[in-house]
Amino acid sequence: MRRIMKSRELLDILQIAERLKDTTRHCYTSQGRHESVAEHTWMMTLTAMLLEDELTNIDMTKVIKMCLIHDLGECFTGDIPTFDKTTEHEILEQNKLNDWLGSLPQKTTVTLTQLFDEMNARETPEAKTYKALDSLEALIQHNLSDINTWSENEFDLNLVYADDKVQFSSYLTELREAIRSDTLDKINAADKKRD
Repeated sequence: MRRIMKSRELLDILQIAERLKDTTRHCYTSQGRHESVAEHTWMMTLTAMLLEDELTNIDMTKVIKMCLIHDLGECFTGDIPTFDKTTEHEILEQNKLNDWLGSLPQKTTVTLTQLFDEMNARETPEAKTYKALDSLEALIQHNLSDINTWSENEFDLNLVYADDKVQFSSYLTELREAIRSDTLDKINAADKKRD
C-alpha cells in the first residue's frame, strides 16, 4: 500500500504549523497575556464541535477542518488585527500560503487548496459558518479579557462586528446577540467602576 504522506513530510508540515503557538494575536486571555493564534483556532474549533447538534443542516466536520486550517497563512506573516489588515497584507499572506501549500504532498495540496478556495468564496453554509465562528470567537475572547486591554475603537467595533457574518443562521444570530449582551454588560460595569 502506497502512503500518501511520508512521516518526514508530516513532521515538516507540523513544524511550520507549530509557529502558530507562538504567534500572538491582538486579544488577551482572561489571565492577562496575549492569546496565540493556535489558542484562537482551538477555541473556534471547539465551538464548532459543540454546535454539531444545533447546526444539523451543516457539515460540521468540514467546518472543523476549516477552523483548524483557517489561519495557517499567519505562520508566515503573523497576525494582523482585522481593523489594521489591508488588501496588501491579505495578498502577501495568500501568496505565502499558496507557495507553502504547493510544496506539500500532492493530495494534501489539493485537499487544503479546495478547502481554502471554499472558505475564501464564502458561498457554502460551511464556509459561512467557519467565518462566523472566526469572528464570534474574537468577540467572546474580548469579553473574557480585561477591558483595559481593549483598544479605543473596540468599544464600538465589538458591538457591531460579525453582525453581517451571522445573518444566514438564526442560531448564530442568537449567539451574536448573547455575545453583544455580554459586551454591553462589560462596558457598563467598566463605566460604573470609573464613576
